[in-house]
Amino acid sequence: MTTAAELHLPFRPRAARRVAIVLGVLTVVGTALVMILVPQMPGVTFTLADHTGMVLLAACILWLLWRQGAVRALPDQAGLTVRNFIYTRAVEWTEIVSVNFGEGSPWVQLDLTDGDTLAVMAIQRADGARAVAESRRLATLVALHEPRF
Repeated sequence: MTTAAELHLPFRPRAARRVAIVLGVLTVVGTALVMILVPQMPGVTFTLADHTGMVLLAACILWLLWRQGAVRALPDQAGLTVRNFIYTRAVEWTEIVSVNFGEGSPWVQLDLTDGDTLAVMAIQRADGARAVAESRRLATLVALHEPRF
């Protein structure tokens, strides 16, 4: 049996976070190798501007990976706060009409009372059976918070 506290745990993707971590490490190592090895090549001059550009490029890549790794949905008693790649949006439980996770969808979609659709990137198809279980947990939360008349 699942408790209310377990139902209200955060939603986070697993595969996307792992990929972001691995790519982050590869970015740091690759940048360091380029900055160390390329200036040692005969006939190559690596200026301060080149070093600065490499660091800025690596920083931009790491920021994008951090945003992908930070995707989540946080349920509480009032509603759901969805942090996607670009934006964060909070919706109340009463605003959610349905939870959809169709076969072709890369992540869960929420149908809202205002006619809008909200992607929940925290529950991603890449996570397989876990994603299906998490979508059911979210649907259960929505049902539990339906207004009683």
